[in-house]
Amino acid sequence: MRSAYGGPMRKLVAADAVAALLVALLTVFRAPQADPFAWSLAVMLGAPLAVRRRAPVPVLVVVSLAAATGIVVGSATEAALLAVVLALYPVAAAGTSALWFAGAATCVLGAGIAVTTIPGLPLVPPSEGTESFSTTPVATLLYSAFALAGSWALGAVVRGRRLQAAELAALRTEQAVTEERLRIARDIHDVVGHNLSLIAMKAAVAAHITASHPDEKEEALRTIEQVSRAALSDVRTVLGAMRDSSATAGLDQLIEEARSAGVTVTAEHADLSAVPAAVRTSAYRIVQEALTNVRRHCRPPRCRLSAVVEPDSLVITVVNEGTTAPAGPPGHGLLGMRERVALHGGTLHAGAAPGGTFTVQATLPFDGEAKP
Repeated sequence: MRSAYGGPMRKLVAADAVAALLVALLTVFRAPQADPFAWSLAVMLGAPLAVRRRAPVPVLVVVSLAAATGIVVGSATEAALLAVVLALYPVAAAGTSALWFAGAATCVLGAGIAVTTIPGLPLVPPSEGTESFSTTPVATLLYSAFALAGSWALGAVVRGRRLQAAELAALRTEQAVTEERLRIARDIHDVVGHNLSLIAMKAAVAAHITASHPDEKEEALRTIEQVSRAALSDVRTVLGAMRDSSATAGLDQLIEEARSAGVTVTAEHADLSAVPAAVRTSAYRIVQEALTNVRRHCRPPRCRLSAVVEPDSLVITVVNEGTTAPAGPPGHGLLGMRERVALHGGTLHAGAAPGGTFTVQATLPFDGEAKP
């Protein structure tokens, strides 16, 4: 519920004002005679209901006392019960002590019992043919008790659902925070693993050709510098929780980096500008990890890369042409791929393919939801 001046709350306050008016009119029309007391009682029963959500307990006290007075005098029965029922609900919904329910019920039922047992009450005899505490005491008392208990129970149920909704919102917030931390951890792993692999390879090349090929050594050192700077930039982006994937969605940069590290890449990918940003980011990280695996496990390092944009999904395929499958159990890279695909409700195939190749194929739906 929003503030007192918000849309939903404003509608509820307007509904309370209408209910207050109806209770006041019912009090006057059902009174034995429309005298000044009946009008005063109508105001006492109806007017407080207009603010029952803002001051539930004071409204309940005023309405309960006015209802008991009306019942004893004989100027109100149905209207008095209706007013107390309406005043009870917000008190129960607010989680107030059940003592207030007991007090309101005592006022109404106590006044009704007094009317049925004390001679001379009500002070104003009821009209002929009407049902009241004095004409049909048992039925009226039972009806009143059920109405009051029902109002309190309804308010308690609503409060319970509100508490459950608040707890669910808190759990969702906690889950979102956890997922964001996992996303950052995946990105850090992808960035560090990919770029350190390039740095390690170039450093090994530089150390190997220090004496025989000084020009290639300088080129390798420049590549190390460039990759290091790019890695630092990517880490800053991830730690800053920047979600703009335009800087990391370029597959061409990944392909060039892989080729500079000695990987033969045959690439074919469509324009990804129309692909949702979250899908582009996941695709980038999947390709990055797949190319890293090619450098680590493929001899010679050679692969085919394709990115196909379908009407409702993006299909990424990386075929490692130089080996069958990485040795040993799946590492963090493949686990990270599966997690990223699961975020979009997609599918991932990573394993040996006909011809002795190793294929990674990820399907990322544009509007998919995470699967459990």
